[in-house]
This record gives sequence, C-alpha cells and structure tokens, in this order.
Amino acid sequence: MVQQAKDQQPPNGKQHSNSNENFPPSSSSNGGALAPASLQAASPQTMTLTADKNKTKLLKCHCDICKDENFVCETDGLCFTSLTREANGSLKYSYSCKTKKYDLADRLPLSCLTSKEKSTSFMIECCSTDFCNNNKLLTLPTPAQEDEKLSLSVFVILTVTIIVLLAVVVMFVIFYGRRKRNSGARQILPEDSVCGASYPILNGHTTIQDFIEMTTSGSGSAGLPLLVQRSIARQIQLVEVIGKGRFGEVWRGRWRGENVAVKIFSSREECSWFREAEIYQTIMLRHENILGFIAADNKDNGTWTQLWLVTDYHENGSLFDFLTARCVDPDTMLEMAYSIATGLAHLHMDIVGTRGKPAIAHRDLKSKNILVKSNLTCCIGDLGLAVRHIVPTDTVDIPSTHRVGTKRYMAPEVLDETINVYQFDSFKRADVYALGLVLWEIARRCNVDGIYDEYQLPFYDVVQPDPTIEEMRKVASIYPLYAMVVCVDQQRPSIPSRWIACETLHAISKVMKECWYQHPAARLSALRIKKTLANLR
Repeated sequence: MVQQAKDQQPPNGKQHSNSNENFPPSSSSNGGALAPASLQAASPQTMTLTADKNKTKLLKCHCDICKDENFVCETDGLCFTSLTREANGSLKYSYSCKTKKYDLADRLPLSCLTSKEKSTSFMIECCSTDFCNNNKLLTLPTPAQEDEKLSLSVFVILTVTIIVLLAVVVMFVIFYGRRKRNSGARQILPEDSVCGASYPILNGHTTIQDFIEMTTSGSGSAGLPLLVQRSIARQIQLVEVIGKGRFGEVWRGRWRGENVAVKIFSSREECSWFREAEIYQTIMLRHENILGFIAADNKDNGTWTQLWLVTDYHENGSLFDFLTARCVDPDTMLEMAYSIATGLAHLHMDIVGTRGKPAIAHRDLKSKNILVKSNLTCCIGDLGLAVRHIVPTDTVDIPSTHRVGTKRYMAPEVLDETINVYQFDSFKRADVYALGLVLWEIARRCNVDGIYDEYQLPFYDVVQPDPTIEEMRKVASIYPLYAMVVCVDQQRPSIPSRWIACETLHAISKVMKECWYQHPAARLSALRIKKTLANLR
C-alpha cells in the first residue's frame, strides 16, 4: 500500500513542466500585463501543500510481512493482530493492516470478530491507533478447557436428569404400593357380604372358641383361609404392650370383646414372622398344649409395615412370670409338668398319612416361651426357631446356623458344636435337655408344708441371673464359663435335700436327671416323660 502511494506520486520535474496546463495563461484583456515571474514560480507549490492537507490521515500499523517497508504499513481502516493454532499445536501470530471498505460508523467489521466455532483455533482483534497492534498478546483457550466446560455441562445435565427420574420412580413406587394395598384391602369383604355366608367366622356372633373348633374340625385342618385370617387381623384393636421378645413386641388386643395376643414383628424380621406363621399352620399341629394360632397378616400403619401374628391370650403370662410371682402345690406342679411334656411330645410326634403332621423340634424351649393357661396348665409357644423333619428325604429344614436359642438352656452338644444337625433326633434330644431345666424351675417353687425356694433360673449360681448381650459376647466370661460348667465339669442345677422328703418332688427330680444326661442318646423321650408324669398324677 505504501508502494502504491509512491507510484501515484508524479515524477520529479513533471509537476513543474506541466504547470502551464494546470494554470491557464493570463488574458491580455484582463489588465494586459503578465504576472511577476516570482509569483508564477511559487503558485504550483502552494497548491500542492493545500492538496496534501486535504488528504485523509493514514493509520500506521505493525506489519510482520512488510519487510521492505520496515515492518510498517499504512491504512485508512484498522490495525489487527491474529493468533492461529496450527495442526501441530503451535501458535502463530500475524500483524497487519485492514483496509476500510465500508463505513460502519463505530462498529467493527465482521472480519474483526472471532467465531465461536473457531474459538480454540483462531482469534483476531482490531484496533484504531498507530502501532496499537505492536506486541499485542492474545490467548486461545485450550481444547482441554473447552472439554472440561462441556463435560461439566454434560455432568450437570445428567445429574439433574437422574434426580428427576429417581423422583419419578419413587413417586410411582409409592403410588403403586398404596394403590396395591388399597386394592388388597378392598378384597377383604365386609361381614355382611356374601362371603360371610361361606365363612361363618366373619359374622358378628362368632367367638374365639368357635374359631378353634372350626380349625380343629375335619381331617388335617391347617387353619382358616388367608382371606378370613386377614379379616380377623384387621378387626383387632390393640390395647397394651404385655411383653417384648426377640423379634418384636407382644400386645394384648381386643377382637369382638375377647382378648387376643398380637405379636408384632418389624418389617426387618419378615423371615422370622413367615417362619413362625408357617410352623403354626402345619397340618394337625393344633393342640391344647400348643399355643393356639388365630391369624397372620401384614398391616401398614402409615409409616412402616407391621407383621402380625395373632394367638390366644393367656392372662397369667409366661411360666417365668408366673413362677416369679407365685409358688405352686405338688398337684399343680405335676399338672404343669405333664402339660408341658404333653405339648412337647405332640410337637415331636410324626403323624403318618396323606395329610399327616411332620415331627417338629422347638429348639428354644424355656420358661419364657411357655404360657400358663387359666386352669394352670401350660402351652408351648414361640415356634419361630422350630425345625421340621422332612420324612421323604429324611432331612431337616434348618437354617444355615444351628446355634440359636437361649444359651442358658442349650444342651452340651449344642454348646460344644458336636450336635449332628443332619439327624432330626438330635434336636429332639436337645429339647428334652431344656425340658429338664424347666421342670427344675417349677419344682423349686413347689410349696410343701410351707417350705419352698425362691425362683431362680437354671445355673443361677455359676452364671449371671440375667446376662446382657455385652456380657455374653465377652470372650472369657459367661459363655466360655457356662460351656466349661456344662460340658467339662458336667454340672447340673443342684437338687435341694428337702426334695428327698417329698415323694412327688423326689420322683420328678429323677425325671429331670434323666432329661439332662451328658450323652444325648441316654435321655428320655418326650413321650416317655409324658407317660412317667401321668403315672405320678
């Protein structure tokens, strides 16, 4: 552009040689005299200076390609600096002039703007002062920075999307669950519905005794249909807490004016609830010395799901509670012992038939799991840890662990883990060992001529009367000591000398000693104990 400007300048001497062409000759008619020679020589220079002043001032810029012009260019437009990222990643600066083609007032031309698509590979900036582009530094964002921005945007979008989807799924699950529960509740028909005629238990005049007769009548009855059980459970009103067990609370409830016991499991103990309900509904299990099962149901209280097990209610409570508060006479002692042995013998019995009863072992027999009825006989409850004998395969449906129940009542072979868990008779013999300890608890509270012992748990003199979980877990404390007492020293609960003077106590002491032999095979069977106690009545 500088060269072009030079080419446009007239060569030396030409301007003066053509001065007569630029200035017309003086007319002789206008005065008739010629201008002075000095004025004629000065006039062309004066006119040239005036023309130069009228020219537009050019902008000087740094130019990296103008080597011949000392790296300087002139323009009527703008100076610019550009930065380009080459294919190999190197950066290249360019400096030059940009000609003004259009009058854009104060706005920059489009060629001075960097497009967003090329923001990582090309950048340009324009300026409008002399040498304003000299050593001007530009910065291109790296592709990694752009990727980070993109990744962050994608991450935020994905996170929000996932949260929204999860919220939708949760709302759908809650809605579907409530709808399912409501539809399930609608399936429970009212008492005056057609179903009431098919199931008399649903009419308003049925009592608990009618219910028991219905479940015991017929061949191989296993209880009422599930529909009736759920209807009963949803008509129960809870009154008060009467105890707390391993898996939940026990409440006294009211059903049509009668008391029932409601064992409430938390939803975490669903397997225990299902197992106990399943055992209670075993075909031909119902017996007067087995806690009467009424219904099982799951109920939603609005916050969590409760699992209910409804059974007969006995106001005397457990045998443990009864013996703690009261003593018994010899006849009552025999009736209690006989009823417990009868219930255990029924559990252990294998009734053969097309709809027979499998043999069942309790595995947690103790005074707290035995209830005292109003006539002072007993019934066995809490069958959640029971196992059944599968006759066709001669196997035991036992969970993976066999060391369950209460340590105080565990047989020696259970404590030292020598029990044969694949043979069902092993569990029956362990039950008999626990039965002997229960008989000892009853005998201590037998009042003979005004003399009786205070209630104590078995082995009260060698272990804690009510050991806590923390004490049980101590390595060298209760459990190892008890194992040593029972398995090594072969100690058993002491027999008071006064029992020898009473014929009944002396006879029952012989029975309990035969229940807790060290060798399992030497122990009496539950049926044999039942017959022996029957002869003492």
